[in-house]
Amino acid sequence: MIQFDHLRKTYGNTEALKDLSLKIPDGEIFGFLGHNGAGKSTTLKSLVSIIEPTAGTIQVDGLSLEEQRLAIKRKIGYVPDSPDIFLELTANDYWDLLSSAYQIPKESREQRQTKLVNLFDMQDHVDQPIGEFSHGMRQKTIIIGALLPDPDIWVLDEPMTGLDPQAAYDLKQLMKAHAAKGKTVIFSTHVLATAQELCDELAILRHGELIYNGSVKQLLATVPGDNLETIYLKMAGRSGDDQVIGSLEGDDPHV
Repeated sequence: MIQFDHLRKTYGNTEALKDLSLKIPDGEIFGFLGHNGAGKSTTLKSLVSIIEPTAGTIQVDGLSLEEQRLAIKRKIGYVPDSPDIFLELTANDYWDLLSSAYQIPKESREQRQTKLVNLFDMQDHVDQPIGEFSHGMRQKTIIIGALLPDPDIWVLDEPMTGLDPQAAYDLKQLMKAHAAKGKTVIFSTHVLATAQELCDELAILRHGELIYNGSVKQLLATVPGDNLETIYLKMAGRSGDDQVIGSLEGDDPHV
């Protein structure tokens, strides 16, 4: 289980997270939803130790992140919100780096890497620099690196961005299989249909505040007949959308 208690993060006078408390059980796909700047990436980056919260605590399987940072890092595979990293390395070099950091035994690393490379159709690109890849190819490279150690916890920040339909489908199947083994998948997304398809539970953030935490089924049951997109926009969307859209539709293009 992962537990956030009264987590806060400020940047100057801006509060990116405001007293966030929630629990993420094992064996689930847990989604973070929210507009840009809602605090999703801040939460995930706090969990993977990229940023230091201003206040509050995080526990993973009963371990304090502040006290057991390295042990917790080894439990987590992380896909950041941008794949534009380590651009001078080849894909193989990048995977070598992660294999060394996670101390993956050579034989198990080779077996798992071969499966992932074949699944994501990267066989002909493993020795090319990441900087020469398209956005989607970079995303595949980072995903393979995150899953290579077979960590218990997957933290995926907008993982589908840039993926072709086959790769997105394959990743979703991997996520479902990982959770089915009693392990944890945490991901953020703006694609609400994907969240509705995959997530067992959700956290919806708005301006750094938690406005919903619970199961997808419970949320959908609050407004029978509506999909997650409609319900989400009623909760987290800006007020006055209809008036804004109507005003735009009524604009005279010659004015």
